[in-house]
Amino acid sequence: MNKDKIELHISKIEPSGNTSGAYALVLAETNGIRHLPIVIGGVEAQAIAIELEKMTPSRPLTHDLFRSLAHSFNIEIEEVLIYNLVEGIFFAKLLASLDGRSVEIDARTSDAVAIAVRFSCPIYCYEFILEGAGVSEDDETGMSLSNPDLELEESTEESEHSLSIDELKRNLDIALANEEYERASQIRDEINKRTGGDL
Repeated sequence: MNKDKIELHISKIEPSGNTSGAYALVLAETNGIRHLPIVIGGVEAQAIAIELEKMTPSRPLTHDLFRSLAHSFNIEIEEVLIYNLVEGIFFAKLLASLDGRSVEIDARTSDAVAIAVRFSCPIYCYEFILEGAGVSEDDETGMSLSNPDLELEESTEESEHSLSIDELKRNLDIALANEEYERASQIRDEINKRTGGDL
């Protein structure tokens, strides 16, 4: 597994054509032509966009509160690292430091990016992630998350009924990872209805 680190920057945030209410956060390779599209929720997309546009909300958002708290205690966020991709779910962590001591803090990728823009720190991922999930600049027209491993399935009851048990379990993991608990509950109920179990 190639674990060379690749620096990324935010290319754009746009509605995901395949998933209602979701957005595609597109991270571009800083010294290359590949892009890494990641599905995030509307709230997270707004949190990133607000900082990119240098807008000031009337009250601090959660990520702004995190920044204020970190600055108050002289905690620095050195970098964000997207370190794994498992069944369509990206895993990220913050590399923080205080008085010469470094720690790694696990975070959702969308939260990690929202924090990265507030601390003006670099965003990295490993080469194997770009190899597996990245698309080239030439393929940008097809970047509306056509790869099913990079998107959330539609959440309508009709679409859930047409999925296999394994697909439902995969969607359940994705919904939980994205903290979509209402949808996760619906998927769990569908699995239990079919299996007669108590998941």
